[in-house]
Amino acid sequence: MFIRLADQHRQFVQDLVMNLQALAIVLERRGYLASCYTCGGQMNSASFMVSLGENHLIRFLVSDYGITWTEMRDDRELMKLEGAEAISQLQELANLVKHQVKPSEYRPAVMH
Repeated sequence: MFIRLADQHRQFVQDLVMNLQALAIVLERRGYLASCYTCGGQMNSASFMVSLGENHLIRFLVSDYGITWTEMRDDRELMKLEGAEAISQLQELANLVKHQVKPSEYRPAVMH
C-alpha cells in the first residue's frame, strides 16, 4: 500500500511541475515576468515565480517535501499557504490568465 501511495505522490508532483512550466509560459506570453525552474530531469521539484508588477511577487515551490505559495509586496510577506490551499491559490492565478486579466489589474485574495 505505501509503495503505491509513494508512486502516486511522485506522479502528482510531476504533474504539478509540468503544469507550472506551462503556466509560466502562458503568463510570459500575456506580459507577466514569470519563470519555472526544475532540478534535474526527473521533475520532482520546481520553483515557480511570477511578478505581478510594482514589487508584487508570487513564489510557488513544489517538491517531495511540500508545496508552498508565498505572496510578497515590497519584500514583505502578504500571504503564505501550504498544501491544498496553496494549489487552490495557484488555480486562482490560472483563472486570471484564463480571463486575460492584465498584471496591473491583479489584486491578491488576502491582504495582511
